Amino acid sequence: MTRYKQQTDMDDDSSSIGSARTEELPTGTTTIRYHLGSHWWRSRTGLEKCLLVGCLVLVLLVMALMAILHFKTRPMSIPGSNRICLTPECVMVSGAVLSNMNHSVEPCDNFYQYACGGWVAKNPIPEGKPMWGTLNKLAADNNIILRRALESNSTLESKAEEKARIFYKSCIDVNKTIETLGAKPVKSIIENMGGWSITKNWSTANYNLTKDVIASKVTYFSDALFSWRVSEDYKNSSSHVLLFDEGGLGLPARNYYLNESDKDVVDAYVEYITRIGVLLGGQENTSRQAAQGIVEFERKLANISTPDDLRKDDNDHYNPMKIDDLSKLAPFMDWKEFINSAFTEVNIHLHGDRKVVVYAPEFLKNLTIILNETKESEEGIIDLHNYLVWQVVQNHVDFLSQEFQEAAKVMEKALMGVVGTDEVWRECVMQTSNALGKPVGAMFVREAFGKELKKMAKDMINRVRVSFEENLKSVTWMDKETQDKAIEKAMDITEMIGYPDYILRSKELDKEFQSLKIMENTYFQNNINIRKFTMNKELARINKPVNKTRWDMSPPTVNAYYSPSRNDIVFPAGILQAPFFHSKNPKALNYGTVGVVMGHELVHAFDDQGRKYDKDGNLHSWWRNETAEKFNELSHCFEGQYSSYEFLGEHLNGKLTLGENIADNGGLKASYQAYKKWLKEHGPEESLPGIQSNDQLFFLGFAQVWCSAITKEAAHLEILKDSHVPGEFRVFGSLTNSEDFGKAFHCKKGSNMNPKKKCQVW
Repeated sequence: MTRYKQQTDMDDDSSSIGSARTEELPTGTTTIRYHLGSHWWRSRTGLEKCLLVGCLVLVLLVMALMAILHFKTRPMSIPGSNRICLTPECVMVSGAVLSNMNHSVEPCDNFYQYACGGWVAKNPIPEGKPMWGTLNKLAADNNIILRRALESNSTLESKAEEKARIFYKSCIDVNKTIETLGAKPVKSIIENMGGWSITKNWSTANYNLTKDVIASKVTYFSDALFSWRVSEDYKNSSSHVLLFDEGGLGLPARNYYLNESDKDVVDAYVEYITRIGVLLGGQENTSRQAAQGIVEFERKLANISTPDDLRKDDNDHYNPMKIDDLSKLAPFMDWKEFINSAFTEVNIHLHGDRKVVVYAPEFLKNLTIILNETKESEEGIIDLHNYLVWQVVQNHVDFLSQEFQEAAKVMEKALMGVVGTDEVWRECVMQTSNALGKPVGAMFVREAFGKELKKMAKDMINRVRVSFEENLKSVTWMDKETQDKAIEKAMDITEMIGYPDYILRSKELDKEFQSLKIMENTYFQNNINIRKFTMNKELARINKPVNKTRWDMSPPTVNAYYSPSRNDIVFPAGILQAPFFHSKNPKALNYGTVGVVMGHELVHAFDDQGRKYDKDGNLHSWWRNETAEKFNELSHCFEGQYSSYEFLGEHLNGKLTLGENIADNGGLKASYQAYKKWLKEHGPEESLPGIQSNDQLFFLGFAQVWCSAITKEAAHLEILKDSHVPGEFRVFGSLTNSEDFGKAFHCKKGSNMNPKKKCQVW
């Protein structure tokens, strides 16, 4: 089963500025965790344990000797302790860290290759995947846990969890209902939209654009023409507002339509639409003609869209107005009819004087011009209607039979460089987690996240936060007034760890999902029901105060985020897992991996966008002008640094990725300082065999989070669209700016990993 367009998380909308990115791409083969608190270790006999530990110790001693010989020109550095930890846990952890490395590379020359070269050599990208990294492996492990829970016959704690299990079964489709239905579910939708030219059952007579847009965007949840959602009001963060923005593209980046070098992707897109059209009953020539008209219309939308790196300032894009004003700004349809056709479902009516926020007024103005010109000819109306239908079809073909999945391969190959070959159960675990994140999260938490881990994570976050607050106090380029407010904001950041507590209380969880109907053997309709349920839940927020403790990620997610309008940081249980986070790991490793992620999210509150929101989550100018100017000067250093990096023949975009790069650098510093303070309180840790010092282990742990490989096509999309740089440069950029790293590895000033010029904001 392959998926060209992944279903988005339908449980909650995301409003994070930044995150520890792991890629929303298919996961694949499993990985063996190296913590020995598992059932596997406890099930071994005493003799087996002795033999295993003995072998591991021997292997590690050999590796340690090799490391010592490799570093014979370097001074050994184990501050405060020469003790070596030889417990099974330490031996296993050390073996894993050392085996990921390439010891033939000098750490002061290319630390990413030094830390990750072994992993990359032993972990080629699995067949059918566009990228593969250590975080993908962790996500694959988490999916195995979820599979056990979803396929088990054990009694569940709540009816909501039972709905998740039923949804999973409908996706697995043991009775082959999906194959039996074939194209029927989407054909029915097209008929409800009046048909389209591909099947020659549609007429332009009495065409009504407002009703066509309502059918596409409200009835069938498409992304056509523009985007809209109920959002926190960024200048009044306790209330909700309707937010309108640009959108409407079928391809993931506007550049694909505009760059001649990406013509092969556009050609593949035309071919993809054509194949789907044929499967839905059209002739190849009429399907191809319609496909070309759809793509040309989307190209017009791409031309009036704004590049992502010019859309980063929320202050510039926040345009409040009344619905009546929106109707004057973009009079291509009846906006009040459009809006209230959706809110009628939740018994709410919005009047013309209701405030909305428009993030792309110029886009909507230009869209009006395009639509008016398009409607001047019969051919234009045909293309427009076909486009509105296609935007619906594209969002639903994932839920159809295998022949539709086969048709998607031409698109996958062009965008990602590979054709997906995931097992059905893996796809269905991801689809279930996306669709029913909270019930699935409850299952995951019971299986894989105890109170001990939550307590340990909370302690680590608090320590990283204290270090970051102390860094704020030591910043010399800030004026006192702005600095005091920044410290106050940092102290007010709320952390949410693991999962929202209420998902383990079955009555509360069941109440939330009571109105959602899920049935076996109706996978397509289950997805329709979930989308309607989710949309209505979002719309119903419009007159309610903002829930400052709402989660935007499900607990099994291998990720984290900061929400500027709520001023909170969230760490799902999925990322708080071995090998990156475990009670038996050395603290140096936990701080180097997850601790840096925690620092990263904290720093997002003070990156180029997060800094513009105050402690209450309101967007306004609370920095004095001279301090804001100094911040921008320091930020320009990062822009230039990261823009100078080249990956697979393309330069990175330092402006687009600025916020994430500031967060990476500041998070690394805050976590390292937090670890050093932990050592002062608790004394030195024992060292791992084969690793010179725990300071070095900290930086090895940080780097090995980002060990990965990626196809050229997927990397191209990442550079075009992603606010994060590829993992290799998250390592290289952050460490070359770190004085602490240079000292830990005794890198000479002016060496590749310890340049004289360094960039720093926090």
